[in-house]
Amino acid sequence: MRRRALLAALAAAPFLSACESDGAEATGTLRIATGSPGAVYYRYGSAIADLARRYLPNVHASVLSTAASQINVDYILNGTADVAFTQADIAADNEKAHPRQLAALARLYDDYIHVVVAAQGKIATFQDLQNHRISVGAKGSGTAVTANRVLEVNNVTVEHAQLGLDDSVKALRNSQIDGFFFSGGLPVAAIADLARDMPIRLLNLADSVQSLRRTYGDYYAERVVPASTYTGITATVVIGIANYLVVRLSMSEPLAYGVTRLLFEGRDELAKAHQAAARLNIRSAISTPPLPLHPGAIRYYRAQKP
Repeated sequence: MRRRALLAALAAAPFLSACESDGAEATGTLRIATGSPGAVYYRYGSAIADLARRYLPNVHASVLSTAASQINVDYILNGTADVAFTQADIAADNEKAHPRQLAALARLYDDYIHVVVAAQGKIATFQDLQNHRISVGAKGSGTAVTANRVLEVNNVTVEHAQLGLDDSVKALRNSQIDGFFFSGGLPVAAIADLARDMPIRLLNLADSVQSLRRTYGDYYAERVVPASTYTGITATVVIGIANYLVVRLSMSEPLAYGVTRLLFEGRDELAKAHQAAARLNIRSAISTPPLPLHPGAIRYYRAQKP
């Protein structure tokens, strides 16, 4: 009951005209590294930018369309972006390579690893991918990293194509590839559009989860894509990976506080852009291993304790 009351209070709380921490206004740039226009990161990030323009008047917000997770972290580290979406496994790899450079504002929602094939084709199981032409995701994407790990633990070899989501959908539609991987929150709009145009199948990945956890860490979980998610599919077990919103540890505390507050107090508005935003939960949001929470985010969460 206390948790529900807290979430209701957050949803009902008025926005700040300017997010502040210890009296200092949030200022500066807020370049948000997202993903392809057909996927969740871009819609979610664009909605955050819209809220920032309305409620953080001294912040200049903009959106960067990218190949997603790994490129996004690279952009944070090299100063091209100020805040970025990334998968937990990619965050962990970069924390090892660049310790104490990154921090998280929140754990947002889970990505689901889709392996999409034509329903009327010969591929019915993951092992059937062997020697077929498969898009593993764009270079620099979290999809590409995870896809190659899934192929490795299953000892499956494919003819690689490195295409982003929109190009993967187009290539499958035109029979230029036999399937594609994509990591995204439910539903992925581009996959939903494809499923309405042609029969598709999602491949079951249940046998991959424990092997991934043993080899790469506890960032992977078993998840189910409900049959109602995409036209014509059956409920399918896939792999889930948490998504984080990350920044440089050196970001100013008022700005980090302001963005974190926007995530929660603007959740209803953000959910209009994509329903994944509605899954933000204040209890799970603070769990971002191995990344530390930014001090500005910590200040916000401490202020919300019941």
